[in-house]
Amino acid sequence: MTDKETDPQRNQAIRQENRNLRYLRFLVDLALMEIRAGRVSREQAARMVENVRSQALKLFPGKETAFDLIYRPRFQRAITETFKLH
Repeated sequence: MTDKETDPQRNQAIRQENRNLRYLRFLVDLALMEIRAGRVSREQAARMVENVRSQALKLFPGKETAFDLIYRPRFQRAITETFKLH
């Protein structure tokens, strides 16, 4: 393979990863908005977080730790504040 063949493949992979990341951010923001709006129960909020995590792992397989380090604290803070758990 020459560099000319690799660059389009690499660029396509980068574009796909960026699309996946934007979609994940959308899902996270939407879930956080729903949780903070108080329209869901605490159990529903927990299920929502797990559903977003499941989608994240489909988009980025093997990145469980990254999700738990980056997004889980945001969700936990939103749930704690919304349901006055402090």
